[in-house]
Amino acid sequence: MTLSLDDIVKLTGGRLLTPVPPETTLLISGVATLAEAAAQEAAFLGNEKYFKDFMATRAGVVLVPPSLPEKPEGPALIEVENPSLAFNALVDAFMKVANDFEPGIDPSAVVHPTAKLDPTKVRVQAGAIIEASAEIGDGSDIGPGCVVGKAAKLGQHCKLYARVVVRERCILGNHVVVQPGAVIGSDGFGFLLNKETGRYETVDQVGIVVIEDHVDIGANTAIDRARFGRTVIGEGSKIDNLVQIGHNVTIGKHTVIVSQSGIAGSTHVGDYVTIAAQCGIAGHLNVGDKVVMAARTGVMGNLEGGQAYWGSPSAPFAEARMQMIAVRRLPEAIKELKAMKKQAEQLRELLTKKKPWYRFW
Repeated sequence: MTLSLDDIVKLTGGRLLTPVPPETTLLISGVATLAEAAAQEAAFLGNEKYFKDFMATRAGVVLVPPSLPEKPEGPALIEVENPSLAFNALVDAFMKVANDFEPGIDPSAVVHPTAKLDPTKVRVQAGAIIEASAEIGDGSDIGPGCVVGKAAKLGQHCKLYARVVVRERCILGNHVVVQPGAVIGSDGFGFLLNKETGRYETVDQVGIVVIEDHVDIGANTAIDRARFGRTVIGEGSKIDNLVQIGHNVTIGKHTVIVSQSGIAGSTHVGDYVTIAAQCGIAGHLNVGDKVVMAARTGVMGNLEGGQAYWGSPSAPFAEARMQMIAVRRLPEAIKELKAMKKQAEQLRELLTKKKPWYRFW
């Protein structure tokens, strides 16, 4: 696949800054970074940190933000409001060709006779298992080794990569993407200690997971089914790799959860929340809309919406920052305290001599 300059301008909604002679035919066949791009590839300038790479790039086309202070001579420049977002349109165009969707059921796949899907509109790849009464929407792609459990439902144009498990009765909306190894609907962590036997007994987890439209779920992420009722991931939310979401958790719309974060059971997270890497949120809490949690924030109480938090236990960002500064100054403060203590002991020793100073007058 190749794209002309006109194609790229239309895809990105940009404006061509560099005049190109009519006889020049520039065709772009791929995308790359500014530092690695060749003459037949497109790149973008999305951060001033890469301005040096931009000035030295060999890319054929570069998407740039408005009001550039300086421009290289080589590439054709297309001005767009958001280069990173516009560049994604180019990536999508090339990926659609690279991942041609060919419906059909691989001979090694196992599809139960009661499963509902149209083999002419769905792809089920090698080794996948579709259990009884499962439903697969048109345009969905079930990757190698996936398992779609009994009575589970997938909407239209879902993409399950290799070895994804969607357990029984769980529901995925339209355009849901699940990366390899993720598990949707694993049992929640439900155990009660029986004081008579001294053993933990399993509490049945009979609820489901509901994933709404346009949700992306990262590799090896686990989303537990509810003890009863539903665990819900709201529309447009993006979940990174290695995230753990406990039973009966509710995630709002367009929320971002970054790698290795964990949310304990029955916690409600609002809309447009950002949860950075390795955050931990205790159970039965409420996190308001548009909260931002910096990396490794430990949440042990409810968080008011519209604020940024950091630290463990979490505190408003400015307060947590001052606490961190104070902690880093502790070694110096301890040295000063020891010196003051030594001076105080010397002074006490001087004042407690047998003949106080005033007796010499």
